[in-house]
Amino acid sequence: MKSLSLDFHFKSPIEKVWFALTDSNTLSKWMMFKENHFKPVVGHKFQFRMDPVGEWNGIVEGEVLEVDEPYRLSYTWVSLGESNTVTWTLQQDEDGTTHVHLEQTGIRSEQALNGAKYGWQGMAKQLENVLADL
Repeated sequence: MKSLSLDFHFKSPIEKVWFALTDSNTLSKWMMFKENHFKPVVGHKFQFRMDPVGEWNGIVEGEVLEVDEPYRLSYTWVSLGESNTVTWTLQQDEDGTTHVHLEQTGIRSEQALNGAKYGWQGMAKQLENVLADL
């Protein structure tokens, strides 16, 4: 199994970043998924949805595993026969920026790892834009 580990720094307070990671309407502004039923409640089952691409139906199924507002959020990520865990860890830096560590574990293939890395890096750029408007 493979793991993806990425770090981001956002010039926003931790509460604002947490909101962007957990609010359903805000998620749809920066994630590639335009429809979701996300709620930051342990045990909540949700879907992220987008238009199908090739053989992929455009749906990610998930269940919230951990919520420690505003420091840690974890959920399952099930799509294309892969079942992963996504964990966000947030830390407020002294200069007011927020350090965000993203870890996605349980990735089986190199192709899925590369796709996840590309996808999260692109979505992080969108998240930065959304945070500037919040």
